[in-house]
Amino acid sequence: MSDQIRFDLSQSDLPKFYYNINADSPVAPNPVLNPVTLEPVTPDFLSVLFPMEVIMQEISTERYIEIPDEVREIYKLWRPTPLMRAARLEKALGTPAHIYYKYEGVSPSGSHKSNTAVPQAFYNKISGTKALTTETGAGQWGSALSMAGKFFDIPVEVYMVRVSYDQKPYRRYLMETYGGEVYASPSDRTDAGRAALAEDPNCNGSLGLAISEAVEVAAKSGGKKKYSLGSVLHHVCIHQSIVGEETLKQMDMAGEYPDVVIGCVGGGSNFSGIAYPFLRENLKNGQRTRLLAVEPTATPSLTKGIFAFDYGDTAKMAPVVKMHTLGHDFMPPAIHAGGLRYHGMAPVLSALVDAGYIDAMAVDQKSVFAAASVFAQTEGILPAPESAHAICAAVKEALEAKEKGEKKVIVFNLSGHGHFDLAAYESYHQGKLVDAAYPDEKIADIPNHLPKVKLAT
Repeated sequence: MSDQIRFDLSQSDLPKFYYNINADSPVAPNPVLNPVTLEPVTPDFLSVLFPMEVIMQEISTERYIEIPDEVREIYKLWRPTPLMRAARLEKALGTPAHIYYKYEGVSPSGSHKSNTAVPQAFYNKISGTKALTTETGAGQWGSALSMAGKFFDIPVEVYMVRVSYDQKPYRRYLMETYGGEVYASPSDRTDAGRAALAEDPNCNGSLGLAISEAVEVAAKSGGKKKYSLGSVLHHVCIHQSIVGEETLKQMDMAGEYPDVVIGCVGGGSNFSGIAYPFLRENLKNGQRTRLLAVEPTATPSLTKGIFAFDYGDTAKMAPVVKMHTLGHDFMPPAIHAGGLRYHGMAPVLSALVDAGYIDAMAVDQKSVFAAASVFAQTEGILPAPESAHAICAAVKEALEAKEKGEKKVIVFNLSGHGHFDLAAYESYHQGKLVDAAYPDEKIADIPNHLPKVKLAT
């Protein structure tokens, strides 16, 4: 190994194609169901919410999907993103492990979310969509889509989970600077929001509820507005695959190959983005990289949830998909990793975890911020609380390598910076953070909250 710690690709190395794991997955995809009839959806049903190009990507089995030139030109504002060797973190941990991180926080909006916001805005623009609606948790997705909407001159309406709306006002200001209209969810603008407020006027909100509001507004617009999703659905994970494709090239530049690839998971997009190209190498080319998805103990859908069909939103308006879920009416604790406070997980990712191709673990909030602080003090980057879940797992892997005296190559996706999360860091440093864990006694009750799905064989 040389002393090089940064591995940069040129803009000529910017991927020209997205990768679709469905072409190589040993697990067959499950159908997407109509939330009313619980029968497989038709393109006509989905077209109320999405443009046709997005729908076709959602069901595609093509291995590679061409990235439009208009999208690649905007990607050049920040892509390819750097791969960094965390040499100072390695030294602080005293580990023989080599730790690398793919830094997606260099995007203008500050996270990986721009990778899918730009193509979604583009596909909506060319299909004639007049405006977009969406949800956001911590605000990373809302910021990215507000930016992308402005690039393509499409207004964006954002429903931001109330607890994050209050905790992260500067992320809201960024969305508004990009031109987005931001509303705290639950709001009084929708039937779903008003119902939630009637039940609990102080409701913290959830991603499931914010999705309900955004879907409702789009569905009632008479075709003028479409809904745009920042994670979970497969087309989003396809767009994020550019992260892993670049990382493969950069690891080749570094002269190493990862033993483990790590990403945080809330809906599954940033983890899928870095992990799926490496899973392809496992499946097609005999590599043996361990793929590790890391979630909060407060919303442990992969580690404690049920793998079953469930609604994608609280009000049961979004399509029903088979995923690891804690129940669509799950109301998560007010942890600071707002982007991970979702009741479910990407269906394709859920199926791969269920089949044993991907591992999952849950970590607590205090451990996450402890790892984030060490990372900031050694590498100089303040990570988003969501991304810090991946750092926490990487530190655990590195310390395990130290204990065993084994060299290990660790790669994680640093999916965004935490410049708008300083209030959370203040709470950590003042000892005010409270850990939250999903109660074990609630696991048995999850099936009672799921739709009764009976599919023809």
